[in-house]
Order: sequence, then structure tokens, then C-alpha cells
Amino acid sequence: MEAHSVDEIPTGDGWQYEPKWDGFRCLVFRDGHKFYLQSKNGQPLARYFPDVVANLAKLPQQQFVLDGELVIPVGGALSFDELQLRLHPAASRVQKLAAAHPALHIVFDLLAEDDKSYLKLDLRERRQLLEKFARANLRAAKNVRLSPATTDYRVASDWFRETGRDLDGIIAKRLDAGYALGERTAAVKVKQIRTADCVVGGFRYATGARVIGSLLLGLYGDDGLLHHVGFISGFKASDRHALTEKFERLRKAPGFTGNAPGGPSRWSTERTGEWEPVGPKIVVEVAYDHFTGGRFRHGTRFLRWRPDKDPRQCKMNQVEHRESKSLALLQR
Repeated sequence: MEAHSVDEIPTGDGWQYEPKWDGFRCLVFRDGHKFYLQSKNGQPLARYFPDVVANLAKLPQQQFVLDGELVIPVGGALSFDELQLRLHPAASRVQKLAAAHPALHIVFDLLAEDDKSYLKLDLRERRQLLEKFARANLRAAKNVRLSPATTDYRVASDWFRETGRDLDGIIAKRLDAGYALGERTAAVKVKQIRTADCVVGGFRYATGARVIGSLLLGLYGDDGLLHHVGFISGFKASDRHALTEKFERLRKAPGFTGNAPGGPSRWSTERTGEWEPVGPKIVVEVAYDHFTGGRFRHGTRFLRWRPDKDPRQCKMNQVEHRESKSLALLQR
């Protein structure tokens, strides 16, 4: 079941709310001693998570299909970087990573059991069957956990407050909906959007044009250096020429005094590593969803310019995890 994004949690009768976990979506198929773990886009995952397979093998039930999320706690918080490290071709490296930071499989749906398919049952019925499955099986494996769910909007809203910055968001699902893999009509997600004030330390020209394509963002670390942490783009065509003139006037090396933009983006074959440094004078407020590995994990969204903010006030402590409490939801 796929979810589309909305700005507010839907309310009213007929909705179930679940935490949105920051991990890899994972379907688990078991038939006796045979296991198959599959990602959202159909890629096999078992070889990268042998620790999860070992835990699933401890469950008494011998035939089932589960839907859930793979997460890796590090220091109490969920680490998406550790998940990405698992996608390594060397089995020895994967085993070492699994031993250092074991993964959890957080289960939120039961799709089949023995020879019975539950795909056409509505969510209300599937949740009851899942909770029964959990009571009978999950005590046998501490790293296979049941995701909480509630039909009380107030309880779901409180999850944001209770878990600090560690919860990815809320998923709202229609209680009367069957399981529809790939369809986006029965579930919506409300992501936890955070904001940060960043210094513009450089820019890139758009491909094939002498106008700004993106602004490069920086934050000051404890070392007093300005470190590159991400970018913003998607400016209106009507604003690009004025922005280009503005930042070309501010062009000044080095731009970033700490970690600087490197070569081509790992996500794009078109963007080059060429960029223009500017003096650290302009502050911009941006919205983001995740900050991991010293960078915004996805592109950020422009909110407003901050002429009232001293660039030196734009520090890393804005984006560091201060609270890591989302796993506490699993103990209910």
C-alpha cells in the first residue's frame, strides 16, 4: 500500500494512524526454512540483512507474509546511513555491519498466514489478525517488533511531541480498505518537516544557461568552519536573473571553509561539480525532512530570506538529533 503526502493528518471516523519509520520498506515471505525479503520496488534484501532473517527464523509460525520497515538503531536513534551501508557486495562486510548494529524489522501488516491470503480483508480485520500473530510469535525474536497503531487522532498527534525529532511522520490508513500494493488511494502520510537557517556559501549555474540553478547551503560547526550541507533549487524563472546578478556580485573564494562541494552528484549524471563560491553574507530559511551524515538527505525547500540573522548564528546544532525517542513507541 503506497501513501501520498498531505500537509495535515486526516481526521474523522474510519482512519487508523501509524508511525512512519525512517527505514527500508520490506515485505517478508516465509515458507518453512525458506525466506525472501523484498524491497518496495521488488529488489531482494535478505543477503544484506542476515540478522533479520535469523530473527524471523525464530518465529513459531512457519508460513506467512508480513509488510514492515527495516530500521537500524544507533545510539538510540534510527540511522538511515547504516541502512545504506548494508547494501554492500561483500558478504563479510555485511556480516560485520550486522554484528555491530543489528537491524529491526518493524511489522505493520499481515498479508497471509498458512494457506490463507488476507489481501482482500479490510485493514480493521488485518490489524486484529496481526495483533494476534504478534502475541503468538514476536516474543520469540526481540528484533522483530509490532508497530503501534491507533484510531485516536489525539494519540497520533502526541507521537510527534513524545518522540522529539526522531519520528519520520504519521501514516493515516483507511480502516475499510483492502491491501492494495502500489495504489495510493487508501493511505496518506504526513511527514515531520523541520526548518533550519543556513548560509549561502556558493551557487551552481543551471545546465546550459548562465542563470542560477541552485544555491549551496552551509552551516558552521563546532570547529568554527562553514561546512557544505546541501542545496536549494526550483526557483521561479522570473526570479532567476535577479538572483544571478545578486550572487554574482557576492562571488568570493573560498565560500566554504570546511567541507566543500565535491565532484558530480551521486544521484545525477547531468550536474557537474563546478560551483561558484560566495562570501558568507546571505542567510536563508529552508524546510527539510532529514539530516544525516552531515547533509540534508533530500533537497530542501526555500521558505524565506533572513536578512535579520547573523550568518555566524547558523550552526549545526539546529539539525542535530537532540531527542531520539521513537523506538519507545514499540514498547507499548
